[in-house]
Amino acid sequence: MTSLNDANLSRLDASVSVPAYDRRQVTPGIVHIGVGGFHRAHQALYLDELMNHGQALDWGIVGVGVMPGDRRMQEILAAQDHLYTLVVKHPDGHYDARIIGCLIDYLFAPDDTEAVIEAMADPAIRIVSLTVTEGGYNFHPVSGEFDLGNPDVQHDLAHLHAPKTSFGLVVEALARRRERGIVPFTVMSCDNIQGNGHVARKMFTAFARRRDSELGAWVETEVPFPNSMVDRITPMTTPADIKEVAQRFDLEDAWPVVCEPFTQWVLEDRFVDGRPAFEAVGVQVVEDVEPYELMKLRLLNASHQALCYFGYLAGYRYAHEVCRDPLFVDFLLGYMTHEATPTLAPVPEVDLDAYRHTLIERFANSQIKDTLARLCAESSDRIPKWLVPVIREQLAQDGEIARSAAVVASWARYAEGVDEQGGPIEVVDRLKHQLMAIAAQNRRQPTAFIDNRELFGDLGDNPRFRDAYLDALERLHRDGARATLEALFERRSS
Repeated sequence: MTSLNDANLSRLDASVSVPAYDRRQVTPGIVHIGVGGFHRAHQALYLDELMNHGQALDWGIVGVGVMPGDRRMQEILAAQDHLYTLVVKHPDGHYDARIIGCLIDYLFAPDDTEAVIEAMADPAIRIVSLTVTEGGYNFHPVSGEFDLGNPDVQHDLAHLHAPKTSFGLVVEALARRRERGIVPFTVMSCDNIQGNGHVARKMFTAFARRRDSELGAWVETEVPFPNSMVDRITPMTTPADIKEVAQRFDLEDAWPVVCEPFTQWVLEDRFVDGRPAFEAVGVQVVEDVEPYELMKLRLLNASHQALCYFGYLAGYRYAHEVCRDPLFVDFLLGYMTHEATPTLAPVPEVDLDAYRHTLIERFANSQIKDTLARLCAESSDRIPKWLVPVIREQLAQDGEIARSAAVVASWARYAEGVDEQGGPIEVVDRLKHQLMAIAAQNRRQPTAFIDNRELFGDLGDNPRFRDAYLDALERLHRDGARATLEALFERRSS
């Protein structure tokens, strides 16, 4: 078996694509914080494709890990000369494997914050990009304001040159560039958040203003934060994936990435010091990202929430199992067509009906093996942003909300931590203990979950939503997930 590193690229199986460029010629232009599977299957792929066309060799990526768990990524990538395998899994069972070479370094911030800050302060770095998940932006789920009370934020404000958070690291680097007369870098969020650039701008500016009002004003006026919409289903890499790469391609990679064939990136053209020619490799560079991101957040992301809790409670464990069940397909298409789509403005050059059916096909790809447990995780960061806006807009225009209300009820039922067979559910959420304590009251106080104003604001006060939610929750307790969907479908059909 061949170990993955620079010296062995020429020895790999002929079925594995390798970089067509000389990696020794690649110089850093981007620092990326949060080098997870999605970044490696998405943004890095587009840049690698550009380099394969002989372009953007001065836009190499320096990865940065901030969280303690990122140490393993740093160690594995260093041992592989920062190479990794990207495996595209097609529905027919065919796999495409390629080695991505545009990641040229990886810094683990807890080991050397100064190295990370100076890397971003280097004039060669023109973009600092982010995939830090919804929770990484440190904003309140209802108010949307920056949480200055976060202990790590407080630490960073007291230790400007030894920060722990992405806010402290990025703002300190910007402060040094300002002091040295260097043009700022663009901060490019690639996270699944509506208006991710606006959110990043608000959060980083709030931190900078708290640190120094003049610095905050400079960040607000001089640093661009382009919005983007990103899309590619990228499950967590499993030991089985590592083994499969070894067996299929005779390749030893300690942390490959697997993904679906579909990929999309819509990017606002707002940069201060240049950018790679992303449009040359299929990125949609546009003036306004919002129509595309709302389409994706309310159709794809919210549909993931619609299928995962009901599916898990019904006994399924993978998204493809759910999306090969006609009852669930009808439910998902009903939600997308009658509840989510009416809240969307026209999306340039997109056939929404075709898009909805493409989503079902993507979810049903059995090769991806996207777990429902992954989709059910961190719900408190997802439901309020992806599904609650649909409910509010539909209520405002007297539209249908029964399916959306049922999704909220399925989350509440899932958060009870016990499935329909009495087995334990491992709830994964930053608010796990709070949510489970509230969900424990579901049977004796059925509105307890939606009375949580931290997540739902005043939505629980709306009689139409409350009644639909209570009906679904009662059925979930009495009849189970599948019967609840069947009853919902019967009511819609009558």
